[in-house]
Amino acid sequence: MARAPVNDARASFKLAVIAGNGHFPFLVLEAAREQGIQPLVIAIKEEASPQLEQVAPAIRWLSLGEAGKLVPLLKQEGVGEVLLAGQVKHAQIFSSIPPDGLVRRVLQGLHRRNTDALIGAFVRLLESRNIRVVDSTLFLKPLLAEAGALTERRPDASEMEDVQYGREIAKKIAGLDVGQTVVVADRACVAVEAMEGTDATIERAAAISNGRRLIVVKASKPHQDMRFDVPVVGLKTIQVMSRSKASVLALDAGKTLLFDRQRMIDEANRAGIAIVGMQD
Repeated sequence: MARAPVNDARASFKLAVIAGNGHFPFLVLEAAREQGIQPLVIAIKEEASPQLEQVAPAIRWLSLGEAGKLVPLLKQEGVGEVLLAGQVKHAQIFSSIPPDGLVRRVLQGLHRRNTDALIGAFVRLLESRNIRVVDSTLFLKPLLAEAGALTERRPDASEMEDVQYGREIAKKIAGLDVGQTVVVADRACVAVEAMEGTDATIERAAAISNGRRLIVVKASKPHQDMRFDVPVVGLKTIQVMSRSKASVLALDAGKTLLFDRQRMIDEANRAGIAIVGMQD
């Protein structure tokens, strides 16, 4: 895979964006550019889009198994801050990617291999080398869900009962770092997210609910670290909800990113889906 050249061979970067999959890295780069910031992109080979080559000021590609190369690369480029943007699929922990010595030591030292443990160990590694990991929503604050109804339609009383019930469960599974999403029907939990992701969880719920109206609740962790694993929804989630007979999407206000925000809300309005930001 070709690497985008650095325009100035002597250039140094104060900020690096470590890019996983999805649209998140593109949004961060666009917002950073609007603020006059040109970050170095460290793209994860197994996850990041090749199209990042077209928009990154400079890009370096590393495999998930090459963590030992990351810190020397950041130091070489003069990076003092890192922003994590984009998902790394949880199922990658079962992949056949050969780990380097540093990755093996990190994995051997973990009692659990959930998101908080894995990414938390990575963050601690960087910060122990004096590289600060910043809030992943740093450039994207306008995309965070606000409290209240975001759509023309508000949830009715029956739907809100399901939302409240779903939030109790979602907060517990998020606190256990199992997943962030639950799907509810008539005060019964139909599906709980694990490694498959929000959209697959909704589809699984639709397959076993016999056409019942579904309520989708996505929660942040009780003490959400905004540096990583921030809840994200987008246009595709609304499209999946529409064909799955899901009528409400409840999110944590101030802690959930809405990608393609206006298109997402417009699609929800067309489908009669209510999106609501919830506060604890």
